[in-house]
Amino acid sequence: MSVAQQNATQQITYEDLYRRWEEGNWKASEIDFSQDRAGWGALSEIQTKSAMWLYSMFLYGEDAVTDGLSPYIDAAPKEEQKYFLATQQVDEARHSVFFHRFFKEVIGAGDSISETLASTHPHLGWGYRGVFGRLERMFDELRQDSSLPTFARAITLYHMIIEASMAQPAQHFIEDFFAKAGSLPGFSAGMEKVSRDEQRHIGFGVKVLSELFAESDECKEAASEMLREILPFTLAVMVPPNWDERYTTEYGFELEDIYAFGMRSVEMKWKATGYPLHDHPPGIYPFDPEMPHRERAQRQIKLLRAGVLGEPNGKPQVDPEVERILFDVIARSADTNAVDRPVTFQWKFKDAEPYYVRINNGSTSAGEGLAEHADVTLSTTWADWVDVATRGHDARLAMLRGKIRPRGSLRQLARMPKIFPPRPASSREPTASLQ
Repeated sequence: MSVAQQNATQQITYEDLYRRWEEGNWKASEIDFSQDRAGWGALSEIQTKSAMWLYSMFLYGEDAVTDGLSPYIDAAPKEEQKYFLATQQVDEARHSVFFHRFFKEVIGAGDSISETLASTHPHLGWGYRGVFGRLERMFDELRQDSSLPTFARAITLYHMIIEASMAQPAQHFIEDFFAKAGSLPGFSAGMEKVSRDEQRHIGFGVKVLSELFAESDECKEAASEMLREILPFTLAVMVPPNWDERYTTEYGFELEDIYAFGMRSVEMKWKATGYPLHDHPPGIYPFDPEMPHRERAQRQIKLLRAGVLGEPNGKPQVDPEVERILFDVIARSADTNAVDRPVTFQWKFKDAEPYYVRINNGSTSAGEGLAEHADVTLSTTWADWVDVATRGHDARLAMLRGKIRPRGSLRQLARMPKIFPPRPASSREPTASLQ
């Protein structure tokens, strides 16, 4: 961590975060929605659908954390952290009441909190359910194991992924639109207060992780493991239903905007912890750091649209650009420390162009076509390889079933799981229970 980063992190104290909570207290019950019903009625049909999609994710998420944050309080190693997390649980309950009131009084989506929650379920997509399914399991893990690495894993999931990379970008664009339109004054006022609370929560998460990382490399490993596990779901959270781009363009922004904003935001937060994303193990964040964020966003969205990332569809599309992007990601994900000499891996697809990855002297490169010499050649289909490369399917099982046919050096084939670390099995299917 640089001196500037250390100073910035040290300037944030738990006492200061608590004081900000006291000074920023507000009442969800006093938000005035009297003018919002007319503004809601003036929205177009697609704007209404988009709002239900976005706001459903907020209401369900706020309620889930209100119910489940207590294991975080129990696991926190410092009393000051426990006190702040207690204020955060109060915040999440207040946010839940705010969104419930909006659903009830403006949208007309039920009377009780349980009824408004039920109205959110049809709008929660594959990626979102995967993230919150993992959060449910995280609550249980903290109850069983309150060690510092488990706490680091938990803070990474909630404060750095759910709040910093998911909620904050969506809040930014919601606030921006309605601040300009002025059509939902009550909702805009409440969202401004919610956003301020979330900034405080994220600041807490950054400070906690900076302390944990300074104390233990094991905590760094735990945080990286969580990022590796949850990334497939996180990337898919903001995919609109049926890929209808009007869900974002009707509110004045493109999908690339929100992905690029999220990447910039989360990179800054990780840098402030003293463990920037480019220092994590290979494959955690396999993107060219010199590439503009919007271009990175376009590449992610291209793979999501093709079914290579995101919700499995059984028939991932392939074209030259999709292949090029995926194999660039694979090359950047390679752990060059796991090889002791230059190594080349060749893929021969039945239904796509051949590709190879060459690892040489601490660098990697991907190329289209057939390499002059390959240490290992894998013959397979595009869909079967996507299952292994991005969905955590067991490569050895795929070989036993004949879906992948290897040829070449057995020694280098045995090293492939270390060179190209697989996704954890738990990142394959969402498990959030909708209650």
